[in-house]
Amino acid sequence: MSDRFSVEGNVVLVSGGSRGIGRAIAEACRDAGAQVVVSARSKAALAETGMAHRVCDVANEADVVTCVQSVLDEYGRIDALFNVAGVNFRHAAETFPADELDKIISINVRGSYLMARECGRAMIGQHRGKVINIASLHTHESLAGVSAYGTSKGAIGSLTRALAVEWGAHNVQVNAIAPGMIRTEFNASLWENADLRSWVEDHTPAARLGLPADLVGTAIFLASAASDFLTGQILYVDGGFSAGSKWPLAVPS
Repeated sequence: MSDRFSVEGNVVLVSGGSRGIGRAIAEACRDAGAQVVVSARSKAALAETGMAHRVCDVANEADVVTCVQSVLDEYGRIDALFNVAGVNFRHAAETFPADELDKIISINVRGSYLMARECGRAMIGQHRGKVINIASLHTHESLAGVSAYGTSKGAIGSLTRALAVEWGAHNVQVNAIAPGMIRTEFNASLWENADLRSWVEDHTPAARLGLPADLVGTAIFLASAASDFLTGQILYVDGGFSAGSKWPLAVPS
């Protein structure tokens, strides 16, 4: 039974794997015995991971095609894709800059679609595969100031379901992880705001910020044979944030 939860020997491609959540997932898969390839736009950041890597801008179709084909040429297959690459920009909706909107949609939606398309084609040929997208709390609900990001993550939810429907008969499962409020080295300064941190802790049943390490168990499960009958789902790894929050009345005991 334990072998069903194993990714040992699997070929795993992590798009956006040079930092943060993507890097944590890549390192966890590597430590679990998978052959991991990470991709990102920065060659220097990729080199720091110490893992096999490809320079790839997911918004550039030629880059995506070349990246995926090079992994197939070297390893012969791709067992799992983690679509992690993404960007955000906080701004009021009524004055949101069009160039930032284009960037977010191009990377978060178009890039995820292209990467899934190329890997999915190979997986269909293999008659097996896992595509794991990164959704968001914004796939479930909205927070002010991130309308474009929220729009992109709503699209990721739709993409996940659509690909699951199209590829299910080919034994390709497509799911998504929706992280909660996650502290990484790149957003650490944000959480230095005591009021913001307190708000998150008050609205999260687990009463704390998440860490990238909190996501890796779900990631390994979705990449393994244990999830072979799970597809088209968005798994919220958010400490209970999306389930609801405490209200200010005391609970009778």
